[in-house]
Amino acid sequence: CPCCGSDRLSKLGESVTETLEVIPRQFKVIQTVREKFTCRDCESITQPPAPFHPIARGRAGPWLLSTILCDKFLQHLPLNRQSDAFAREGIDLDTSTLADWVGACTATLAPLTTLIRAHVLAAQRLHADDTTVPVLAKGRTVTGRLWNYVRDDGPFGGPAPPAVWFRYSRDRKGEHPTDHLTGWTGILQSDAYAGYNTLAKPGRQPAPVVSAGCWAHGRRGLFKIAERDKAPLAIEAVGRIDAIFQAERTINGTPPEHRLAVRQTDIAPLVDDLFDWMRECCRRMSTKNPVAHAMNYFLR
Repeated sequence: CPCCGSDRLSKLGESVTETLEVIPRQFKVIQTVREKFTCRDCESITQPPAPFHPIARGRAGPWLLSTILCDKFLQHLPLNRQSDAFAREGIDLDTSTLADWVGACTATLAPLTTLIRAHVLAAQRLHADDTTVPVLAKGRTVTGRLWNYVRDDGPFGGPAPPAVWFRYSRDRKGEHPTDHLTGWTGILQSDAYAGYNTLAKPGRQPAPVVSAGCWAHGRRGLFKIAERDKAPLAIEAVGRIDAIFQAERTINGTPPEHRLAVRQTDIAPLVDDLFDWMRECCRRMSTKNPVAHAMNYFLR
Protein backbone atom coordinates (compact mmCIF):
# COMPACT_ATOMS: atom_id res chain seq x y z
CA CYS A 1 0.00 0.00 0.00
CA PRO A 2 1.50 3.40 -0.93
CA CYS A 3 -0.07 4.87 2.24
CA CYS A 4 0.94 2.42 5.00
CA GLY A 5 3.22 -0.08 3.28
CA SER A 6 0.90 -3.08 3.83
CA ASP A 7 0.89 -5.90 1.28
CA ARG A 8 -2.73 -6.87 1.98
CA LEU A 9 -4.40 -5.27 -1.06
CA SER A 10 -7.80 -6.15 -2.50
CA LYS A 11 -8.71 -5.15 -6.05
CA LEU A 12 -11.67 -2.78 -6.22
CA GLY A 13 -11.71 -2.23 -9.99
CA GLU A 14 -9.64 -0.64 -12.70
CA SER A 15 -9.42 2.48 -14.85
CA VAL A 16 -8.71 2.41 -18.57
CA THR A 17 -6.82 5.20 -20.33
CA GLU A 18 -6.96 5.30 -24.14
CA THR A 19 -4.28 6.95 -26.26
CA LEU A 20 -4.61 7.37 -30.01
CA GLU A 21 -1.39 6.37 -31.74
CA VAL A 22 -0.22 5.64 -35.26
CA ILE A 23 1.81 2.64 -36.38
CA PRO A 24 4.21 3.63 -39.18
CA ARG A 25 3.69 1.76 -42.42
CA GLN A 26 6.13 -0.99 -43.28
CA PHE A 27 7.54 -2.12 -46.60
CA LYS A 28 8.48 -5.68 -47.37
CA VAL A 29 9.66 -7.69 -50.33
CA ILE A 30 7.62 -10.86 -50.77
CA GLN A 31 9.65 -13.63 -52.38
CA THR A 32 7.73 -16.44 -54.03
CA VAL A 33 9.90 -19.49 -54.62
CA ARG A 34 8.66 -21.70 -57.47
CA GLU A 35 10.43 -25.02 -57.60
CA LYS A 36 11.13 -26.46 -61.03
CA PHE A 37 10.93 -30.20 -61.66
CA THR A 38 11.87 -32.52 -64.47
CA CYS A 39 10.21 -35.86 -65.11
CA ARG A 40 12.65 -38.79 -65.18
CA ASP A 41 10.31 -40.75 -67.43
CA CYS A 42 9.32 -38.22 -70.14
CA GLU A 43 11.90 -35.53 -69.35
CA SER A 44 9.23 -32.78 -69.34
CA ILE A 45 9.85 -29.75 -67.13
CA THR A 46 7.12 -28.34 -64.89
CA GLN A 47 6.92 -25.33 -62.63
CA PRO A 48 4.02 -23.62 -60.81
CA PRO A 49 2.79 -20.42 -62.47
CA ALA A 50 4.12 -17.08 -61.30
CA PRO A 51 1.97 -15.16 -58.80
CA PHE A 52 -0.51 -12.65 -60.19
CA HIS A 53 0.50 -9.00 -60.39
CA PRO A 54 -1.83 -6.14 -61.36
CA ILE A 55 0.92 -4.97 -63.72
CA ALA A 56 2.29 -7.68 -65.99
CA ARG A 57 5.87 -8.51 -65.05
CA GLY A 58 5.70 -5.70 -62.52
CA ARG A 59 7.27 -5.67 -59.09
CA ALA A 60 4.58 -3.62 -57.33
CA GLY A 61 1.95 -5.37 -55.27
CA PRO A 62 -1.74 -4.39 -55.25
CA TRP A 63 -1.58 -2.66 -51.86
CA LEU A 64 1.34 -0.48 -52.95
CA LEU A 65 -0.38 0.43 -56.21
CA SER A 66 -3.67 1.25 -54.50
CA THR A 67 -1.79 3.46 -52.03
CA ILE A 68 -0.13 5.38 -54.87
CA LEU A 69 -3.44 5.83 -56.71
CA CYS A 70 -5.33 6.94 -53.59
CA ASP A 71 -2.59 9.37 -52.60
CA LYS A 72 -2.59 10.89 -56.09
CA PHE A 73 -6.29 11.03 -56.93
CA LEU A 74 -7.92 11.11 -53.48
CA GLN A 75 -5.33 12.96 -51.39
CA HIS A 76 -4.11 15.04 -54.39
CA LEU A 77 -0.48 14.23 -53.62
CA PRO A 78 1.66 14.63 -56.76
CA LEU A 79 3.91 11.78 -57.77
CA ASN A 80 7.10 13.76 -57.21
CA ARG A 81 6.11 14.33 -53.59
CA GLN A 82 5.24 10.66 -53.22
CA SER A 83 8.67 9.79 -54.59
CA ASP A 84 10.27 12.08 -52.00
CA ALA A 85 8.18 10.51 -49.22
CA PHE A 86 9.22 7.00 -50.29
CA ALA A 87 12.87 8.11 -50.34
CA ARG A 88 12.63 9.34 -46.75
CA GLU A 89 11.50 5.84 -45.81
CA GLY A 90 14.39 4.23 -47.65
CA ILE A 91 12.46 3.18 -50.76
CA ASP A 92 13.87 4.29 -54.12
CA LEU A 93 10.93 4.89 -56.48
CA ASP A 94 11.55 7.49 -59.15
CA THR A 95 8.74 9.78 -60.29
CA SER A 96 8.89 8.29 -63.79
CA THR A 97 8.44 4.80 -62.32
CA LEU A 98 5.40 5.91 -60.36
CA ALA A 99 3.98 7.56 -63.49
CA ASP A 100 4.45 4.32 -65.44
CA TRP A 101 2.65 2.40 -62.71
CA VAL A 102 -0.25 4.85 -62.67
CA GLY A 103 -0.57 4.52 -66.44
CA ALA A 104 -0.46 0.74 -66.22
CA CYS A 105 -3.14 0.76 -63.51
CA THR A 106 -5.30 2.95 -65.73
CA ALA A 107 -5.07 0.34 -68.47
CA THR A 108 -5.79 -2.45 -66.00
CA LEU A 109 -8.89 -0.66 -64.70
CA ALA A 110 -10.12 0.35 -68.18
CA PRO A 111 -12.72 -2.47 -68.37
CA LEU A 112 -14.26 -1.19 -65.14
CA THR A 113 -14.40 2.34 -66.58
CA THR A 114 -16.10 0.95 -69.68
CA LEU A 115 -18.74 -0.77 -67.55
CA ILE A 116 -19.38 2.42 -65.55
CA ARG A 117 -19.80 4.39 -68.79
CA ALA A 118 -22.22 1.80 -70.19
CA HIS A 119 -24.25 1.82 -66.97
CA VAL A 120 -24.46 5.61 -66.80
CA LEU A 121 -25.33 6.09 -70.48
CA ALA A 122 -28.04 3.43 -70.26
CA ALA A 123 -30.11 5.92 -68.27
CA GLN A 124 -32.84 8.01 -69.88
CA ARG A 125 -32.01 10.96 -67.62
CA LEU A 126 -28.56 12.36 -66.84
CA HIS A 127 -27.21 15.18 -64.72
CA ALA A 128 -24.19 16.90 -66.28
CA ASP A 129 -21.78 19.36 -64.72
CA ASP A 130 -18.14 20.34 -64.98
CA THR A 131 -15.68 21.68 -62.46
CA THR A 132 -12.20 23.15 -62.58
CA VAL A 133 -9.23 20.97 -61.69
CA PRO A 134 -5.77 22.41 -60.99
CA VAL A 135 -3.20 20.36 -62.87
CA LEU A 136 0.30 20.58 -61.43
CA ALA A 137 3.45 20.65 -63.49
CA LYS A 138 6.97 21.66 -62.62
CA GLY A 139 7.04 25.41 -62.10
CA ARG A 140 3.43 26.08 -63.10
CA THR A 141 -0.19 25.10 -62.64
CA VAL A 142 -2.79 24.88 -65.40
CA THR A 143 -6.56 24.60 -65.05
CA GLY A 144 -8.23 21.52 -66.49
CA ARG A 145 -11.85 20.43 -66.51
CA LEU A 146 -13.51 17.42 -64.96
CA TRP A 147 -16.84 16.54 -66.57
CA ASN A 148 -19.32 14.63 -64.42
CA TYR A 149 -22.22 12.63 -65.83
CA VAL A 150 -24.50 11.34 -63.10
CA ARG A 151 -27.14 8.65 -63.22
CA ASP A 152 -29.52 8.71 -60.28
CA ASP A 153 -32.85 6.98 -60.77
CA GLY A 154 -33.69 7.07 -57.05
CA PRO A 155 -36.01 10.10 -57.21
CA PHE A 156 -37.94 8.35 -59.99
CA GLY A 157 -38.24 5.07 -58.12
CA GLY A 158 -35.83 3.27 -60.44
CA PRO A 159 -33.97 0.17 -59.21
CA ALA A 160 -30.62 0.92 -60.90
CA PRO A 161 -27.82 2.00 -58.56
CA PRO A 162 -26.54 5.58 -58.91
CA ALA A 163 -23.21 6.14 -60.60
CA VAL A 164 -20.94 8.89 -61.93
CA TRP A 165 -18.87 8.77 -65.10
CA PHE A 166 -15.93 11.18 -65.11
CA ARG A 167 -14.12 12.60 -68.11
CA TYR A 168 -11.17 14.99 -68.16
CA SER A 169 -10.25 17.70 -70.65
CA ARG A 170 -7.65 20.45 -70.79
CA ASP A 171 -10.25 23.14 -71.55
CA ARG A 172 -14.01 23.83 -71.46
CA LYS A 173 -14.82 23.71 -75.15
CA GLY A 174 -18.33 22.59 -76.05
CA GLU A 175 -16.92 19.83 -78.22
CA HIS A 176 -16.17 17.78 -75.12
CA PRO A 177 -19.75 17.06 -73.93
CA THR A 178 -20.72 16.54 -77.57
CA ASP A 179 -18.02 13.89 -77.85
CA HIS A 180 -18.73 12.33 -74.45
CA LEU A 181 -22.44 11.87 -75.17
CA THR A 182 -22.12 10.67 -78.76
CA GLY A 183 -24.89 8.17 -79.45
CA TRP A 184 -26.83 9.01 -76.27
CA THR A 185 -30.21 10.69 -76.14
CA GLY A 186 -32.61 11.46 -73.32
CA ILE A 187 -33.18 14.20 -70.76
CA LEU A 188 -30.01 16.10 -69.86
CA GLN A 189 -30.16 18.29 -66.76
CA SER A 190 -27.39 20.87 -66.54
CA ASP A 191 -26.57 24.50 -65.91
CA ALA A 192 -26.89 27.15 -68.62
CA TYR A 193 -23.47 26.47 -70.16
CA ALA A 194 -23.79 27.03 -73.92
CA GLY A 195 -21.59 24.03 -74.67
CA TYR A 196 -24.54 21.70 -74.12
CA ASN A 197 -26.71 23.47 -76.73
CA THR A 198 -25.29 21.46 -79.64
CA LEU A 199 -26.71 18.30 -78.11
CA ALA A 200 -30.25 19.71 -78.39
CA LYS A 201 -30.04 20.90 -81.99
CA PRO A 202 -32.53 19.45 -84.49
CA GLY A 203 -31.05 16.78 -86.70
CA ARG A 204 -28.71 15.39 -84.06
CA GLN A 205 -28.41 11.62 -84.20
CA PRO A 206 -29.85 9.45 -82.85
CA ALA A 207 -32.08 12.29 -81.60
CA PRO A 208 -31.71 15.70 -79.95
CA VAL A 209 -31.46 15.60 -76.18
CA VAL A 210 -34.16 17.26 -74.10
CA SER A 211 -32.54 20.03 -72.07
CA ALA A 212 -33.65 20.47 -68.46
CA GLY A 213 -32.41 23.38 -66.39
CA CYS A 214 -30.78 22.66 -63.06
CA TRP A 215 -32.64 24.38 -60.22
CA ALA A 216 -29.70 23.95 -57.85
CA HIS A 217 -27.53 26.09 -60.13
CA GLY A 218 -30.29 28.67 -60.43
CA ARG A 219 -30.77 28.81 -56.67
CA ARG A 220 -27.03 29.18 -56.04
CA GLY A 221 -26.76 32.74 -57.36
CA LEU A 222 -29.72 33.94 -55.31
CA PHE A 223 -28.50 32.11 -52.22
CA LYS A 224 -25.08 33.79 -52.41
CA ILE A 225 -26.70 37.23 -52.62
CA ALA A 226 -29.05 36.41 -49.75
CA GLU A 227 -26.14 35.26 -47.58
CA ARG A 228 -23.76 38.07 -48.50
CA ASP A 229 -26.01 41.11 -48.93
CA LYS A 230 -29.14 40.07 -46.99
CA ALA A 231 -31.17 41.35 -49.96
CA PRO A 232 -34.89 40.89 -49.14
CA LEU A 233 -35.85 39.84 -52.67
CA ALA A 234 -33.07 37.26 -52.80
CA ILE A 235 -34.07 35.91 -49.39
CA GLU A 236 -37.70 35.60 -50.50
CA ALA A 237 -36.68 33.93 -53.76
CA VAL A 238 -34.62 31.32 -51.91
CA GLY A 239 -37.56 30.68 -49.58
CA ARG A 240 -39.93 30.14 -52.50
CA ILE A 241 -37.49 27.80 -54.24
CA ASP A 242 -36.90 25.83 -51.03
CA ALA A 243 -40.65 25.35 -50.68
CA ILE A 244 -40.71 23.76 -54.13
CA PHE A 245 -37.70 21.60 -53.23
CA GLN A 246 -39.45 20.42 -50.08
CA ALA A 247 -42.58 19.53 -52.03
CA GLU A 248 -40.45 17.51 -54.44
CA ARG A 249 -38.75 15.64 -51.60
CA THR A 250 -42.10 14.31 -50.40
CA ILE A 251 -42.67 12.49 -53.71
CA ASN A 252 -39.15 11.18 -54.31
CA GLY A 253 -39.22 7.50 -55.15
CA THR A 254 -43.00 7.31 -55.56
CA PRO A 255 -44.72 5.91 -58.69
CA PRO A 256 -44.80 8.16 -61.78
CA GLU A 257 -48.57 8.58 -61.66
CA HIS A 258 -48.43 9.90 -58.11
CA ARG A 259 -45.56 12.28 -58.86
CA LEU A 260 -47.39 13.66 -61.89
CA ALA A 261 -50.59 14.19 -59.93
CA VAL A 262 -48.84 16.00 -57.06
CA ARG A 263 -46.86 18.16 -59.45
CA GLN A 264 -49.95 19.17 -61.37
CA THR A 265 -52.04 19.96 -58.31
CA ASP A 266 -49.52 21.19 -55.74
CA ILE A 267 -46.13 21.99 -57.27
CA ALA A 268 -47.06 23.55 -60.63
CA PRO A 269 -48.90 26.46 -58.93
CA LEU A 270 -45.81 27.14 -56.79
CA VAL A 271 -43.61 27.21 -59.90
CA ASP A 272 -46.01 29.47 -61.80
CA ASP A 273 -46.23 31.86 -58.86
CA LEU A 274 -42.43 31.92 -58.55
CA PHE A 275 -41.89 32.75 -62.22
CA ASP A 276 -44.66 35.39 -62.28
CA TRP A 277 -43.20 37.00 -59.16
CA MET A 278 -39.67 36.96 -60.61
CA ARG A 279 -40.85 38.57 -63.85
CA GLU A 280 -42.58 41.32 -61.91
CA CYS A 281 -39.48 41.87 -59.76
CA CYS A 282 -37.23 42.07 -62.83
CA ARG A 283 -39.50 44.66 -64.45
CA ARG A 284 -38.96 46.92 -61.44
CA MET A 285 -35.17 46.46 -61.26
CA SER A 286 -32.26 47.47 -63.42
CA THR A 287 -30.83 44.67 -65.52
CA LYS A 288 -27.50 45.38 -63.82
CA ASN A 289 -28.95 44.60 -60.41
CA PRO A 290 -27.35 41.35 -59.12
CA VAL A 291 -30.73 40.05 -57.96
CA ALA A 292 -32.26 40.72 -61.39
CA HIS A 293 -29.31 38.99 -63.04
CA ALA A 294 -29.76 35.92 -60.81
CA MET A 295 -33.51 35.84 -61.47
CA ASN A 296 -33.04 36.15 -65.22
CA TYR A 297 -30.83 33.05 -65.02
CA PHE A 298 -33.99 31.23 -63.95
CA LEU A 299 -36.29 32.87 -66.48
CA ARG A 300 -34.24 32.58 -69.66
